[in-house]
Amino acid sequence: MKAWDKFRVPAAVPSDEFRKRAIKRQASLTKPLGALGRVENLAVQLAALQYTATPRARPCCISIFAGDHGVAVEDVSAYPQSVTAQMVHNVAVGGAAISVLADRLGLTLEVINLGTVGHHDSHPRIVYSPIASSTANCLKHAAMTKSELSQALEVGRKAAVRARDTGMSVFIGGELGIGNTTAASAMGSALTGLSPTQMVGPGTGLDAEGVTAKVGVVSAILCRHGHAIDDPMELTRRLGGFEIAALVAAFISCSQFGIPILVDGFISTVAACVAARICFGSTAWMIYSHSSAEPGHKHLLKALGAEPLFSLSLRLGEGSGAALAWPLMDLACALHNEMATFESAGVSGSSLESTSV
Repeated sequence: MKAWDKFRVPAAVPSDEFRKRAIKRQASLTKPLGALGRVENLAVQLAALQYTATPRARPCCISIFAGDHGVAVEDVSAYPQSVTAQMVHNVAVGGAAISVLADRLGLTLEVINLGTVGHHDSHPRIVYSPIASSTANCLKHAAMTKSELSQALEVGRKAAVRARDTGMSVFIGGELGIGNTTAASAMGSALTGLSPTQMVGPGTGLDAEGVTAKVGVVSAILCRHGHAIDDPMELTRRLGGFEIAALVAAFISCSQFGIPILVDGFISTVAACVAARICFGSTAWMIYSHSSAEPGHKHLLKALGAEPLFSLSLRLGEGSGAALAWPLMDLACALHNEMATFESAGVSGSSLESTSV
């Protein structure tokens, strides 16, 4: 048995009974049915996932997985590779966007360093889980050995175990890694069958010439590894990164443990696509926060049949889009749980009957 066979165990099954109860409650609240649109659907979805009449978004944890990519030597990023380790430090000390969001919202935050080329800091928010200083250059080799893939998967699973053991209601996964939009674009093209031209974007801020060169790199990566792209684990091993593999494992494990997942942007959605191919039923546990400015993201969302909560032209990563969406989830729960019913408020209800949200 392979070390990663446990990730093929099907996900937990949401409760149809609590979904029906939540729909019934929505019909009884002092508002026209459907007046809060998808906010109502969000509360119903969480009630089914959490097996409860009172869905909740608190407490919520954010795990940021960081890792460097060998393909960065191909000049696919506007920033040097040293930025990955520097941003791990920045997240830990509170200076990154995700740090500000987590602190303002009262969300638990950790950053997990799976291997960076720069200096390694010690900080209470940093979980140091080194595999190697970076992946191999996937333009010339498989990005990871089988052992490295297994290690990265286990790091992601451990993050989900921490979320489960500390009673988290929602899990957010994010990523850091110079070069990771190149890896994600190659994976996205392989997963959807779309061309690199449709999938590749500016990442950290490439100009048009840089994007064209990046398309060429991604095309060459796919030519080298094309024979292996049908297997999602092998695809991740050959094209992915330590942080992408960890996200895949975290998403799968949360779905197996029954923890709702608020999915971030382009790279996180690539991980969600891989998870969906490996673990039956895992997509039921994924709520998609936003549609990013990276051109490939909309194609991945379409492939998943996903409807994100909003579109704000974000392209930062770090879990930032998911963190921005979390208050909407929290408010959806508050409205569902705390609004008065027509009966309790003494308000006359509609004469029209409806049984669905």
